[in-house]
Amino acid sequence: QVQLVESGGGLVQAGGSLRLSCAASGRTFSNDPMGWFRQVPGKEREFVAAISGWSISTSYADSVTGRFTISRDNAKNTVYLQMNSLKPEDTAVYYCAAKSGGTIGTMSLRGANYWGQGTQVTVSS
Repeated sequence: QVQLVESGGGLVQAGGSLRLSCAASGRTFSNDPMGWFRQVPGKEREFVAAISGWSISTSYADSVTGRFTISRDNAKNTVYLQMNSLKPEDTAVYYCAAKSGGTIGTMSLRGANYWGQGTQVTVSS
């Protein structure tokens, strides 16, 4: 059974940093795209960042470009999201996602095959 387990969320002041981790188990995702999404109450879950298999390419939402960095460690079957210069509008539940095959461009809300349970990130002003 595939599981994605996020960690690293918490409360931080505006301008601060957090690093989210997502550890996968049940299968390896070395060749597969993985990503991060976030959701606030009353809104649809939105794309944040994605990384292709073997870290060949990355993609970011405009709202986080230049502040967030996605990376992966295939030896640990883990993907990370380094979040710097955090803003109150980054407050959300952050979800890790993985897709069986495909390119980074197919990592989307409806394209992902596996989801983590989410971790809360709260940025105070």
